[in-house]
Amino acid sequence: MNIIVDGIDYYYEVSGKGEPVILLHGFTGDHSTWNPIKQYLIDSFQVIRIDIIGHGKTSSPPDVSKYRMEQVVSQINGILDHLSLKKAHMLGYSMGGRLALSYAIANPERVKSLVLESTSPGLRTEEERRLRVQADEQLSDKILRDGIEKFVDYWENIPLFKTQKNINILAREQIRQQRLANNPIGLANSLKGMGTGAQPSYWDELAALDMPVLLLCGELDSKFCRISKEMQLLIKNADLVEVNEVGHAIHVEDPKKFGTIVKEFLCKIS
Repeated sequence: MNIIVDGIDYYYEVSGKGEPVILLHGFTGDHSTWNPIKQYLIDSFQVIRIDIIGHGKTSSPPDVSKYRMEQVVSQINGILDHLSLKKAHMLGYSMGGRLALSYAIANPERVKSLVLESTSPGLRTEEERRLRVQADEQLSDKILRDGIEKFVDYWENIPLFKTQKNINILAREQIRQQRLANNPIGLANSLKGMGTGAQPSYWDELAALDMPVLLLCGELDSKFCRISKEMQLLIKNADLVEVNEVGHAIHVEDPKKFGTIVKEFLCKIS
């Protein structure tokens, strides 16, 4: 289904019945990222999978300001309004986790619970953000200069996704084809507008969260497990699950375990 929000043609899919759960994918993903997880949730929840701006079937406008984290939070708010949802559970992975966290900080009254997979609240210092912005701008230029195929070749071989080599070849090919279907302008602008360096740092805002929060990290992703442990200390109502034998993309590498953990958490608080 499609809806125009902030002049952007957003694509989303709704499945199942029950309390609504918004699913937000990572960078280079789209709503289909969650196909293996949907089956664990739709018997108990209304699952709403959104293609974030610049990804999948949602528009990829040339105006970078449309991709700023604050703007995208407002766009997600518009989708909830369109669906007449006063409150929803929110689940996000990596970039989508940063978006879900940003949304919960800006609109706590509309978030019943928050599930953050391999998520960072941003970078703590101005210098870290400046260096990351430079790196993301260089990467966005690479996407536009070299084209989507060369970028995907590079992206699927970065160390962060090394553990995805362990999943079956059919699943890896599906992920690759989904990435290749993205618009290079959308990916480039996503990096510039809502990359980790471009977004605000939310470390000082974590203590204000009072909804139930589930933090998920893969044990082979030591960086994000460290970040998740630091976040847990600052969030008053947070559980942390470190999933064995997987890396950054838990929902891809072990969808059964991921889906089971998330469903148990949501059912407990619904």
